[in-house]
Amino acid sequence: MADVVLKNLEKDYRSNEAYKTLRTNIEFSGSDKKAIVFTSCTPNEGKSTVSLSLADSLAEGGKRVLFVDADLRKSVLMGRHKVSGNFKGLSHFLSGQAEVREIILKTQNPNLYVTFAGVIPPNPSELLGNNRFEAFLNGARKAYDYIIIDAPPLGSVIDAAVVAKNCDASVLVVASQAISYKFARVVKEQLEKAGCPILGVVLNKVDMKQNKYYGNKYYNKYYGDYYGKYGHEDK
Repeated sequence: MADVVLKNLEKDYRSNEAYKTLRTNIEFSGSDKKAIVFTSCTPNEGKSTVSLSLADSLAEGGKRVLFVDADLRKSVLMGRHKVSGNFKGLSHFLSGQAEVREIILKTQNPNLYVTFAGVIPPNPSELLGNNRFEAFLNGARKAYDYIIIDAPPLGSVIDAAVVAKNCDASVLVVASQAISYKFARVVKEQLEKAGCPILGVVLNKVDMKQNKYYGNKYYNKYYGDYYGKYGHEDK
């Protein structure tokens, strides 16, 4: 088994708390929600970063996690991280050129394992829709607590819906002020047609300096005043 060093997963306090909250919400969604696909409306909304960071957070919380890069068209994850040893990716397995043990990599987090996309095939949707992908997920459900799957943007290609058919739940990542409500609704409807429950939406790339609602200043002022007042009246 090859080893991979996942880079740039360090989080500041605010990001760390956000991923802990997301982790908790995922854990409370039910024990039957093991294979979860992440998608977005368009590229560059931060879907890959969000899904991988969540997988890392789940692993830090003691869960055994497999992160699967299912973007067989234009994966960016392989180039971001350091891999040692020979390995093959998801496309190799789906096309019958590799076995499961050849595509699962260990990371520096002892609870987190990764499968990269592999070489770009001529027929991504067909590969993701074949029986080998379904069998791969069924086997992974027995070996891991969670399988977090990073799929291509559903607003661009249909791959995420194909993946979602074999998943237990889905999450939509939306970049703040980048996507229209109408477009997001269309993508949501496409996910629903796949028959995969939508756990929720992650609002990403929020400008914390301009949005006081999400800032510490607003949080401290509102909740401090509220609980201070409540405590005074209760005496």
